[in-house]
Amino acid sequence: MTMNTMMTAALCPRDRRTITVTAMKGTTMFADYFSRALIAGIGLALVTGPLGCFVVWRRMAYFGDTMAHSALLGVALSFLLSINLTLGVFAVAAMVAGALIVLQRQATLSTDALLGILSHSTLAVGLVLVGFLTTVRIDLMGFLFGDILAVSMQDIAIIYGGGIAILAILILAWRPLLASTVSPELAEAEGLRPEASRLVLMILMASVIAIAMKLVGVLLITSLLIIPAATARRLSSTPEAMAAVAAVLGAVAVVGGLFGSRTWDTASGPSIVVMALIVFLLSLTVPVTRLFGRRTPHGT
Repeated sequence: MTMNTMMTAALCPRDRRTITVTAMKGTTMFADYFSRALIAGIGLALVTGPLGCFVVWRRMAYFGDTMAHSALLGVALSFLLSINLTLGVFAVAAMVAGALIVLQRQATLSTDALLGILSHSTLAVGLVLVGFLTTVRIDLMGFLFGDILAVSMQDIAIIYGGGIAILAILILAWRPLLASTVSPELAEAEGLRPEASRLVLMILMASVIAIAMKLVGVLLITSLLIIPAATARRLSSTPEAMAAVAAVLGAVAVVGGLFGSRTWDTASGPSIVVMALIVFLLSLTVPVTRLFGRRTPHGT
C-alpha cells in the first residue's frame, strides 16, 4: 500500500468525498480549457491555411513578419487609448499595409528594405510604448508567444465569427486574387484590378493577425501561415486543393501540438509550430512527380 493510499484510507468518509469532488472539479476544469484551446486553434487553422497559400505563392513571408511585428504596437496603443485589443491590432496592421503601398509607389527603396524598416520600427516603437505603460501590467511574453490555453468563449466567438467573414471575402475575391498572383499584367488587362486585390489580401492578413495574436503570439503567426501552406504545396495539384489541404494540415498541427504540449509540459504556441514543422518534414519523404498543374501560381 502506497503512502497516498494509506493517507486517504485514514481520512473519514466525508474528507474522502471532499478530495474526490475537488479532483473531479480539477479534471473538469482542465478538460474545459483544453477543449476550448482545441476548438479555437482548429478554427484559426481553417483560416490561416487558405490565406497562407497566397503568402507562399506571392513570396510574402517577410510581409507576414512585418504585419505580425506591428501587432505589438497595436497592443501598446490599445492599452494607451483604452480601446479593444483586437480592434487596435487590426487598425495598426492595416495602417502598416497602407503605408507599404504608399511607399512602394514612390519607388525610392526596394520592397525588402521598406519591409525591414516597417517591421523593426513598429516592433521597437511598440516595445518602447509598453515601457511607458507603468500603470498597466502587460504579459509581454504572452503577446509574443501566445497563450492558447487561456482562450475564453468570447475569444472563440471572435475567432469563428471573424474567420467566417475572412473566408467569405477570400472566396468572393478568389478569382481576382489568383489571377493577379499568376500575372498582374494579365489580371489588369482583364479588368480585375490587381492593386485592389493586393489591398484586400493585406487587409485579410491584418484581420487574421489580430485574431491569432492571443493564440500563438506575434512571433509565431507567420509560421502558422507559411508552414501548412508550404506542406500542402507538395501534396496538391490545384490551388483550390492546396488551400483545402493547408487548412487540414494546420488543424493537424494544432491538435498534435496541443496534445504534445500537454504530454511533455511545453509551451503550447511553439509546440503547434513544431508540430507543423514535423508534418512538413514528413511530407518531404512523400514522392511527388508532378507538384502543380498549369493553374498553379508561378508554377514553382
